[in-house]
Amino acid sequence: MEASSAIDVKNKLKVYRAMHDLTQEALADKIGVTRQTIISMEKGKYDPSLGLAFRLAGFFQVRIEDIFVPE
Repeated sequence: MEASSAIDVKNKLKVYRAMHDLTQEALADKIGVTRQTIISMEKGKYDPSLGLAFRLAGFFQVRIEDIFVPE
């Protein structure tokens, strides 16, 4: 069986954060991560765990794939 290659994921986290008028720090506090984690995700330098992706989707009341889009 051949190993599949990694999927690049783009996110709309900054868009959803702005729609809810939240700072990076406010969002981080609400979902239980550091501000640096939010910054890293928004810059595409960090892909969240599945658990964190579910927390973000639940917080914004959208599907995970609405926030995280494969490229």
